[in-house]
Amino acid sequence: MEITSRCSPQDHLVIIGNGMASHRLIEALVKQPSRPQRITVIGAESAPAYNRILLSPLLAGEMQRDALTLRDETWYAEQAVTLVLGEKVETLDRHNKALTTNTGRRLQYDHLVIATGSRPALPDVPGIELNGVRGFRDLQDAAALEAIAQDGGDVVVVGGGLLGLEAAEGLRKRNHKMHVSVLQRSDRLMNRQLDVTASHLLEDELTQRGLNIITGAQLHHLAEGENGHVAEAVLKDGRRFPATSVIVAAGITPNVELAQFAGLSIERAIVVDEFLTTSDPAISALGECCQFNGNTYGLVEPIWRQVDVLAATLCGTPTHGYADAPSATKLKISGIALYAFGPTEAASEHEVLCYHDLEQGDYRRLLLLNGRIEGAVLYGDTTLGPWYFEQALAGNNLHDCRQALLFGAADVEVLQASMADQQNDSPHLTTSEAA
Repeated sequence: MEITSRCSPQDHLVIIGNGMASHRLIEALVKQPSRPQRITVIGAESAPAYNRILLSPLLAGEMQRDALTLRDETWYAEQAVTLVLGEKVETLDRHNKALTTNTGRRLQYDHLVIATGSRPALPDVPGIELNGVRGFRDLQDAAALEAIAQDGGDVVVVGGGLLGLEAAEGLRKRNHKMHVSVLQRSDRLMNRQLDVTASHLLEDELTQRGLNIITGAQLHHLAEGENGHVAEAVLKDGRRFPATSVIVAAGITPNVELAQFAGLSIERAIVVDEFLTTSDPAISALGECCQFNGNTYGLVEPIWRQVDVLAATLCGTPTHGYADAPSATKLKISGIALYAFGPTEAASEHEVLCYHDLEQGDYRRLLLLNGRIEGAVLYGDTTLGPWYFEQALAGNNLHDCRQALLFGAADVEVLQASMADQQNDSPHLTTSEAA
């Protein structure tokens, strides 16, 4: 559909936040001939935008700090983008379309984009404010965790999801002598992405590497030691784990305070429409700080789609608007390959196809509904993951070639073509036949 531009070339576009979403938006805007000529981006961190996805391999010592930088300050100048680093926007005056930073800087805007991201969600337990408790979200956190690894000791990681496991393994890899425990509230690791089998395979691998995995662990409180420093993590069942440091990686909280104080519509995050516009037509929100149709975001795939929509909206080019779509999950731990999407539990109407090679440590499970892939979990060899995901997004009916689905995309395509005109069904593939 055709849209009305939110900006004209003469307007001043100001972007609050200099994370990955903000940077990708700038890269998209500067390619457009109808871009706003005046663009100012304000970042609270002192460093230019960097790839937060690579914080885990940085912590593990698998790459250098410079590899994370997306663009240096020279690039912004070459694109006629004003970059303000190390300043935090403290007030937003919607009536006068102005904002003020903590240094007293005051800027007028014609259109504003809020891309303030998120922060670690802290469990509501006594002791969470103690020294030695921190998250894993930015470069400062990564540097602090590297220092923790150098000092050694006992570290407790709260959260057995993607980020928690990456932090725990990064610490262990930095210092094989330190003791790292992972507390997972659920009965298995990555319970939102993996089925029981894949989760147990992951737990076995991480345990063999030296991590102490505790599932079904409900944190009761953090006990205080000397000088207001954390000393123990205590569970509701009474178990106690010594902790010279506690790393919290149990979800995120959108940074919405600035928008809330300015009177924008807020629920779990800043409410936006399909064009990423807030309750104020002169203000958009993007990324982890926004909410669309009740959903908030922590993965890059939906945020990249938001960027495409917002860039088009701001430049007045055609767009159908943002719509939620499935996303795939990948784990970033050296030597462990995981790929998953869709539901983790099979419903009664699902046809379940499984392949498990115990010797090679490969596991694949597909959930089909009326011949179409609805979910997949792959552990070990994840080569087929993107192909499965493409088939799921396209809604392709693979009923007639389901015998080959677990063994290779090329075989599937050949079989699918050869059976396209056949009306008879193939024999049902059971879990025992695939194993």
